[in-house]
Amino acid sequence: MKHLENSISATLRRRLLAGAAAAAALLAFSAGTASAAASCIKGDRKAPYTIGWANIYSVPTWMKQTEGTIKAEVDELNKAGLVKDLMITDAQGNAQTQIQHIQSMIDANVDAIVVIAGSSTALDRVISDACDKGIAVVNFDSLVDTDKVTAKINTDSNEWGATAAKWMVSQLGGKGKIIIMNGPAGISVSDDRRKGAQPVLDANPGLKVITETNTEYNVAPAQEAMTSLLFANPDIDGVLSLGGALSAGSVMAFERQGREQVPTTGENARQFLELWKEKGLKGWATMQPNWLGALSVYTAVQALQGKDIPAFVKVPLPVIDDSTIGSYLARADKFPADGYIYSDYDKALFDKLLAK
Repeated sequence: MKHLENSISATLRRRLLAGAAAAAALLAFSAGTASAAASCIKGDRKAPYTIGWANIYSVPTWMKQTEGTIKAEVDELNKAGLVKDLMITDAQGNAQTQIQHIQSMIDANVDAIVVIAGSSTALDRVISDACDKGIAVVNFDSLVDTDKVTAKINTDSNEWGATAAKWMVSQLGGKGKIIIMNGPAGISVSDDRRKGAQPVLDANPGLKVITETNTEYNVAPAQEAMTSLLFANPDIDGVLSLGGALSAGSVMAFERQGREQVPTTGENARQFLELWKEKGLKGWATMQPNWLGALSVYTAVQALQGKDIPAFVKVPLPVIDDSTIGSYLARADKFPADGYIYSDYDKALFDKLLAK
């Protein structure tokens, strides 16, 4: 009987030990799955990672500078042993081509894809497919509709449009004729900036929108578009421009036509800031920091390493006005003549933004 009791006790001890081992294994597994907390992440991908940069188009200087921050961040992560390769594609403005490029990245089994979307809806299926395969997908600047991504990163484009419109209202005392300059139609940042301005315009009916236009974010087409509008509109009190190159093109068109400059909103494009100072404009600007690209790569790697990542990372909009424009122009020579003077960035800033 004693032997039987000992045998039962031994069996019980083995079961307890087995149970403890199973619990430990479960705890370890739970820890592993906890490391896959971010959306799309399964916890089965190990560093060093391969990153895919699915660019919608590379020609605009803003895109070139953005790609520069991506490459710089990849270099830093490569030195840390976290990234081994960067795959870059250029869809040349064609969303269908961008879909094919993203599919090729999925087929190549990259670990992460960062993307500026050429369409808010067309990329949804292929991006969702990448997410299902455990690829970290970080979408920044121009966003997709689907939420099947690891993170979306952006400034608030609605806030951008609203703040620019409020500034215009204050400059004109709520009365006057204005022209609105938008970026390309169908691009989310362009459409959202315009949408953000509308409630402010509705609340100030004394401000008349006599016409508006959509052009690429490049100076030459913007100048051409504004030149045509100047011929057709002799009385203009303000230009509500929702992009930096657009603003530079507008100021140059006014200059070429011999027209008096009017209050103009814009962005941190070096040409616009320099013209603002040179012409003594009444101006206002904000920025879409080029380092959103670097932040996207950093975010993807953080997610792959098991960090919990916010589904949406909101980057605050800085204000450039007469009190701050000097600090931007003081660093102008560090940026291309047709580029954007963006603010400094580092890992501490990225960690702070991802902690929100």
